[in-house]
Amino acid sequence: MLKIRLQRVGKKNSPSYRIVLAEHTAPPQGKFQEILGFYNPRKKEKGFKKDRIEYWLKNGAQPSPTVHNLLISEKVIEGVKMKAWRPKIKKGGEEKVEDKKDEVKTEEAPAEEAKAEEPEKVEEKPKGEAKPEEEAKPEEVKEEVKEEPKEEKEVDKKEK
Repeated sequence: MLKIRLQRVGKKNSPSYRIVLAEHTAPPQGKFQEILGFYNPRKKEKGFKKDRIEYWLKNGAQPSPTVHNLLISEKVIEGVKMKAWRPKIKKGGEEKVEDKKDEVKTEEAPAEEAKAEEPEKVEEKPKGEAKPEEEAKPEEVKEEVKEEPKEEKEVDKKEK
């Protein structure tokens, strides 16, 4: 699969990027098929070959999230910007990447879906309307539980 992605060029601490078309398995600094533009984040300069980018997008090339956002900001393509990066997980934290993906999906869900997922409220009866049999059963169970440990303690004392 072909990808339109950034390729870093420039000196140390002075990044500049080429926008290139490359095979997705090719290394980031490796071979590419075509230069489609440039991006200099320090000077805020951008340049794109719009006709070539549109051609490759029509033929199935996929832009990386960062390139996708750059193309949208320059109005080369239309659409909604993507989340291009994710914060690193600290070694001490036990949160999984999958959990964070789920959080992102739930935040992006429309309000209508969120309402549909909420459980319906169960009507509670006032305490005065409860049947006397229902109230008696939980108390009996509690008393039985309390009695069993007492018998065990007595047996333990006799053994000692």
